[in-house]
Amino acid sequence: MAVLRIVADIATPDPKAAKAFYGDILGLDLVMDHGWIVTYAGAGTMVPQISFANQGGSGTPVPDLSIEVDNVDEIYGLAKTAGYEITYPITDEEWGVRRFYVRDPFGKVVNILSHAD
Repeated sequence: MAVLRIVADIATPDPKAAKAFYGDILGLDLVMDHGWIVTYAGAGTMVPQISFANQGGSGTPVPDLSIEVDNVDEIYGLAKTAGYEITYPITDEEWGVRRFYVRDPFGKVVNILSHAD
C-alpha cells in the first residue's frame, strides 16, 4: 500500500473564489470543476507530505497550508499588489527557507516559501 496524494480541502460557500488566489496569484491549473468542488494542481511531482506542528517557526502560528514555489519574491509582490493580507512579512529563516504568510480569500493562513539556493 502507498499513499499517492494528499489534498487539502477547504470548506467554502463559493468554490469559484479560489481562482483569484490559487489560479491567478499562484498559477495553479484548474484540474477539476464540478461546481460544488474545484481542484487546482501544479505541474511538478513530489512525494505526498503532511506536517504536524505546535507552532509555525519563528514564533508564528501554525499556517493552514504551506506551498513551496520557485520564486517566493514574485508571489509576495503579486499577493501584495492584489491586496491580500500579509500576516507575516517575507523573511529569510535560519532553517534555510525564505517565506511569508498570506491570508487567502477563505481566511486561511498560507505559508508561501522557497528553499534557499
